Amino acid sequence: MTILAPTTPARLFLGLHGRPATSLDDHLALHGPAPLRADLLDQLEAAGLTGRGGAAFPTATKARFVAKGRGRRRVVAVNAMEGEPAAIKDQTLLATSPHLVLDGAQAMAAAIRADRVVICVARDHAAAQAHVVAAVAERAAHDPIAVEVVVPPGRYVAGEESALAHFLDGGEATPTFRKDRPSLLRVGSRPVLVDNAETLAHVALIDRHGPAWFRAVGSDEAPGTALFSVWPWGPPVCLEAPTSATARTLLAEAGMSKSVAGVLLGGYGGTWVGPEALDAPLSPGGLAPFGAQRGAGIVYAVPSDACGIAETAAIAGFMSQESAGQCGPCAFGLPAVAEDLDRLVRGIDHRALEHLERRLASVDGRGACRHPDGVARMIRSALNVFGHDARRHAAGEPCAHARRRPLAPTPNLFHEGWR
Repeated sequence: MTILAPTTPARLFLGLHGRPATSLDDHLALHGPAPLRADLLDQLEAAGLTGRGGAAFPTATKARFVAKGRGRRRVVAVNAMEGEPAAIKDQTLLATSPHLVLDGAQAMAAAIRADRVVICVARDHAAAQAHVVAAVAERAAHDPIAVEVVVPPGRYVAGEESALAHFLDGGEATPTFRKDRPSLLRVGSRPVLVDNAETLAHVALIDRHGPAWFRAVGSDEAPGTALFSVWPWGPPVCLEAPTSATARTLLAEAGMSKSVAGVLLGGYGGTWVGPEALDAPLSPGGLAPFGAQRGAGIVYAVPSDACGIAETAAIAGFMSQESAGQCGPCAFGLPAVAEDLDRLVRGIDHRALEHLERRLASVDGRGACRHPDGVARMIRSALNVFGHDARRHAAGEPCAHARRRPLAPTPNLFHEGWR
């Protein structure tokens, strides 16, 4: 993993210069003490902060919804799971600025009158766990609310907020379909607010500097900075950049030197876009014409001398294994889709594209959660961006690049279970 903190703007990565601010003294020297504003939710609303975990829901609106939920006691859960294999932003943040995340959690707990704070780090992220445990211990005597560290299984969908609520309530880390967002989640009788680690780090900075400071960079519709996990066809790089940055700028800063055939935005449940989208701002308005979203801030590039269909097949194979098995579209449909893609890559089935379209229609919009929808969207966009290659493969003429080992990270997490 390579970590870069751009010189401007550096907010979450302020002052690091390659040296993590993991101690509380270093953190306070950089950022000063947290004021814990009484009007924090008003400040967050004025700042226009949205969630950085993928859904980009307004942070203040979500917090107010939980604060109004029935129950005298509430829970703040910090989602630092990062089960998306292509994401490194939250792990990087915890390795460099864990106290910024914990400051945000304490500020949010005060704002919604919570008396419990839990930080959730995936079981397979041992380094991130160590950073969090050390930071929690260092500030234990000073924090108004004690912080618990829990380690759910590192499965792809285990980091979905309803899955975390289930796990914290003693169940399995499996998600449920929720038509309306936000919907109130509970741990026991307590309403629970689940916020991404990066989101809470931004909360800590807005608590200190206010909404005008936050809005000084980025776009009007999506102000501030965001962390991006950038894959320039090599080791990933974590970059902090304004939300108005482009994929071309991020890839260049990360060291991409080849021409680009396509870029996966938002992660394994995201959208492939072609070279024409490289100069679009990574904001909702900038990406809307391409049917894409920033999501969890993943920018995964495939160069012109690689096979986007093979990369997509590898990702689909991983995603099919990460089904929670709660419904037919996930348990049976996704493995069948992955098999069709594998046959397409190898060029052994001239009807592979036809079979693929039919199976995608059978899983899209029919799952117990949104996992199959994301996979279907990702594959459809790949067939659009890499359509010429897909048709050649289906005709029995797979490109020479398809023989290469796919670069997309696809860890074997299937053995972990859901508890």
